[in-house]
Amino acid sequence: MERWQNKVAVVTGASSGIGAAICKTLVENGMIVVGLARRLVKMKITVSKSICQDRQHNFHAFKCDVSNEDSVKEAFAWIEEKFGGIDVLINNAGVVKQTTILAEKNSEELLSTINTNVLGVVWCTREAFRSMRHRGDGSGHVIIINSVAGHVIPHIPGLSLNIYPPSKHAITAMTEVLRQELINENTKIKVTSLSPGAVRTELSSGTELEFVPETPMLEGEDVANAVLFCLQTPPHVQIHELIIKPVGEMV
Repeated sequence: MERWQNKVAVVTGASSGIGAAICKTLVENGMIVVGLARRLVKMKITVSKSICQDRQHNFHAFKCDVSNEDSVKEAFAWIEEKFGGIDVLINNAGVVKQTTILAEKNSEELLSTINTNVLGVVWCTREAFRSMRHRGDGSGHVIIINSVAGHVIPHIPGLSLNIYPPSKHAITAMTEVLRQELINENTKIKVTSLSPGAVRTELSSGTELEFVPETPMLEGEDVANAVLFCLQTPPHVQIHELIIKPVGEMV
């Protein structure tokens, strides 16, 4: 992590779970981290308490709803003004709703999923790119927290993941499109899709996964360590896709 010491990382969905774990890991490995989330107070409490005392000054929280383009622009303008730009973006914010595609009166739930899981990545990556291409040698790294559901459709008896897998399949495609666009822009910015299997987070809370004790699950810290692994690759090495699963997962 030597090349990222005192560099600025932005982590979306930072108020709990994977996002909070990534913030902690990056701060404790020498980065300045800006967490973005809708729940500002929860983010400050959750992340700050997890970071060792002598590094807490390197974590900063800003309220942002990634599904809202104006909110994203406001957040990145604040980051640009306060820190002069960013070097790493972790697109982690995501939602899954308990509904079905065929259910009536669920337009809000479906739109929320698409706006957060897909367009939120677009808005944040676009703003990050504008900043990264003017930083130092024009390098940077965008990591998108995808899902195994972005590659296969899990079958969980009694549970419909509805529009969630399609939103994650869009991320899989977007990663390749971004890779090509970054090349066309003559940058050294990397893009990585990181696809975890089942993770014990608020996203899995309340689903059938939570009530099956034998279901293998990753922890948020496992995903954070995978992020660290991707960031530590040499400048000429790009991990395009990394899938991590708990041992014993059947999907």
